[in-house]
Amino acid sequence: MTSDAADGWKQWHEHRTETVSAPYGPLALTGTHWLEDHPDGRLPDVPGTWVLDGDAVVLTAPADERTGLTVDGKPFTGEIRLGVDTGPVSAARVGLGERRLAVLIREGAWCVRDYDPDSAARRAFRGVETTPYDPRFSVPGRFTPYDMWRIVRVGAADGVERGLGLSGELAFRVDGLDLTLQVAVQDDGRLWAVFADSTSGNGSYRFRFLYPVAPDAEGRTTVDFNRAVLPPCAFAEHFICPFPPPGNTLGLAIEAGERTLRQVGR
Repeated sequence: MTSDAADGWKQWHEHRTETVSAPYGPLALTGTHWLEDHPDGRLPDVPGTWVLDGDAVVLTAPADERTGLTVDGKPFTGEIRLGVDTGPVSAARVGLGERRLAVLIREGAWCVRDYDPDSAARRAFRGVETTPYDPRFSVPGRFTPYDMWRIVRVGAADGVERGLGLSGELAFRVDGLDLTLQVAVQDDGRLWAVFADSTSGNGSYRFRFLYPVAPDAEGRTTVDFNRAVLPPCAFAEHFICPFPPPGNTLGLAIEAGERTLRQVGR
């Protein structure tokens, strides 16, 4: 069973590396432009004007500016209302050559994210430092939902405090220690935890994400730190990852999973 688990982890790690290094993966993000910071609608190194109008962003590209913008794969001039891009970045409606300009909203604030497959971070990427599989860090867990969904305010990687939704508590045992994490339940049923441990900032990135499988009817799941991953902001500073909520800093060394980013010059 351990051999099967290790083989499964190896496949997961290979797939994860392919995902983060994909043309429109997290390494490609070169900017997150909040529209409220640009009242004139002019975004840094992004042609056209982008102005919030109610429940949409109005993009304007005068014909005489030769912006190079495309919408739905076709050269664009004139004016169009854009909603939130809900699909993969590669399918974002607005393009500029190989770049993709994705419209998003966070807590009522609208932004445009600029993804460039030729980003410096993607060119410098040489992999993710990851600890080999260790069965000691894959343990049974039990999820207990809260009576009511909770929102806590936590700091984020961009220095702004935002709300983090939490659905319940995940209990487990590692090295004889009884531990808990506050977690959210995702749309697909998986759990999501933002956590730190005694290696954070000292051998590992300052915090990491964990996605335990969906609990069964009795709340049982597996807590497998071998599949702990770096948050998107470890790959590009333009992501706004939340920091761990109170209680999610574990008092032991989780020497498992993804640890740090490996790049040219580091």
